[in-house]
Amino acid sequence: MTMSAAVYPDDFQALQPQRLRPLTALRAFRKLIRDKEDTAQVFEIMRALTGGSGARGYNRMLRTVEGGRQAFLRDELAHKLDDPVWLARFEPGTVGAEYRAFREARGFTADGLAETAREVAPEIDAPHPVVWYSRRLRDVHDIWHVLTGYGTDALGEACVVSFSYGQTHNLGFGFIGWGAAREIQRENPSIPARRAVLQAWRNGRAAHWLPGLDYDALFAEPLERARARLRIGAATVYAAVPEANRAALKLRA
Repeated sequence: MTMSAAVYPDDFQALQPQRLRPLTALRAFRKLIRDKEDTAQVFEIMRALTGGSGARGYNRMLRTVEGGRQAFLRDELAHKLDDPVWLARFEPGTVGAEYRAFREARGFTADGLAETAREVAPEIDAPHPVVWYSRRLRDVHDIWHVLTGYGTDALGEACVVSFSYGQTHNLGFGFIGWGAAREIQRENPSIPARRAVLQAWRNGRAAHWLPGLDYDALFAEPLERARARLRIGAATVYAAVPEANRAALKLRA
C-alpha cells in the first residue's frame, strides 16, 4: 500500500522559514539588562531573530565533506561535553584540556545550558536535522570561548556572540553583541566595547567555518596550533582592556 499525505497529513508539510520578530527580541533584551542572570532571554532573542539562518547553516554543512560527515553522524555534543571520562582523555595544552579547565573553573555544564534553552523553545530536542544544527550551535558556544580567547565577563560574552554572528549570520548573535556593547559603553565609556565586538565579528568572518568541524579531532589538537590552522585572529582589543575593568562591569549578557 502506498503511503499518502491523506493518511499522514503532517508528514509532508513544508517547513516555513521562521518569521523575524524584532519587537520580541527587543523586549527580551530589556529584560536581560534588568536581570543579567536571566539567560533564558538570550534564547528568546535567538529564537526571535534566527529566521532562515539555521537551514542555511545546515545546508552549508552538506556542501563540505567533513560537514556532511558530521551531519550524517548527528552526534549530540552536549552528551560528550558532560562526560568526564571523555574529557579526561585530552593532554595538557590541547583544546580539550583547555575546555575542561574553562568549564571546571566556572561550574558550567552543557546540560545546564540545554535546560535553559528548553524553557524557551521546547522544540529544541526535535529529531530534525535543522534543529540538530541549532543544538550544535548552542553546544559549541563555550568551545568558541576557548578557541577565541574571550572570557565570560560581559565584554567577553559580547565579543564571542559577535564572532558567532560573523560565522553564522544569525541576527540574534549580532543583536546581542551590539546591544551589549552599547550598554557596556554606557556603563564605562573608557572601555572600547564597540571596537572589541567589531573586531570579534571580523575575526568570525575571516576564520574557517567552525560549525562543521570534527570536534573530537579538534579537542586532541594543541590550542595554539588549532587557532593558527583555523585562522582565528587574536582578540587584541578585548585583551587590551584591563581584567579588573572587565570584571567590574555589572552587565552579564
